[in-house]
Amino acid sequence: MQSRLSSAELVSALRAAGETTRLRLLALLAHGEYNVKDLTQILSLSQPRLSRHLKLLGEAGLIERFQEGSSVFFRLREKSEAGQIAARLLAALDPQDAAIQRDRARAEAVKRARGEAAQTYFQAHAAAWDQIRALHAPEEDVEAGMLALLGKGPFGLVVDLGTGTGRVLELVAPRAKAVLGFDINRNMLSHARAKLAARGLANVQLRQGDIFNIDLAEGAADAVIIHQVLHFLEDPDRAVAEAARLLKPGGRLLIADFAPHGLDSLREDYSHRRLGFDRDLVTSWCARAGLTVEGYRAVEPAAGSDGKLTVSLWLAVRPGATAERQRNSAELMVEG
Repeated sequence: MQSRLSSAELVSALRAAGETTRLRLLALLAHGEYNVKDLTQILSLSQPRLSRHLKLLGEAGLIERFQEGSSVFFRLREKSEAGQIAARLLAALDPQDAAIQRDRARAEAVKRARGEAAQTYFQAHAAAWDQIRALHAPEEDVEAGMLALLGKGPFGLVVDLGTGTGRVLELVAPRAKAVLGFDINRNMLSHARAKLAARGLANVQLRQGDIFNIDLAEGAADAVIIHQVLHFLEDPDRAVAEAARLLKPGGRLLIADFAPHGLDSLREDYSHRRLGFDRDLVTSWCARAGLTVEGYRAVEPAAGSDGKLTVSLWLAVRPGATAERQRNSAELMVEG
């Protein structure tokens, strides 16, 4: 049965939303997750004033907060009845409103600045990227878990988003007719091309592309992989949605990223925007994109390896495969 608000709760929600600055906050948080520093920049507010507004919105059940290391992020509380009321109020808001447009422009500037910092890091570390990854996770265990979840195939087209050095392409090439890696950074692509050419992989191609806007038709891929990329992004849920767009019915999305952790140094040293992801959060992004999560694994650090991080693996499937296709796939896996 759908939950309902009491009269006091409804009045509290409406009062919280019924103030100009708090309405602007709701409009921002409906389109992304921001921390206090971001929001003070966007709205030109002092931290005490902003914190007061956020407290009122939180107490009314309109937004939720979550901790990542020393940073606290906020987002619209979509699953609550109060959050749904906020969404309905925002739907009635004129998107051409001058204040709302100004806030969104400032939000985009903040996101661009974060993205440029990550790009600067990538350019400085392209040749050493494999070594840096090895510092953070037991790659051999992660790769074994990825292949087990993905399945033996054979696949038609596998797409790797944010391919970096191309290691994932090298890993899945034996299971696919064609493998296509996208990365926005040219230095990364140059490094990957040199590395993959030395391996003699004829079915692998690389392209420059934005992870949020891939130049492929909807339903083009049998499988999409996002490996250790989401924690660099301002809007990781948008990348998941774009990956889902690329999948055929029955297509598989494999995500590998860090579990939640508190290593704040990764923000400064490695330009990580997010300190890992909760299992349920990524599952909700997949569901919102029309996918069903059918597999999950947590790859723990090796015993005695202080400072290494747990890596989470999600396998999500786009509905629509016929029973016959599923049987054929299973038979091919057995034969392979």
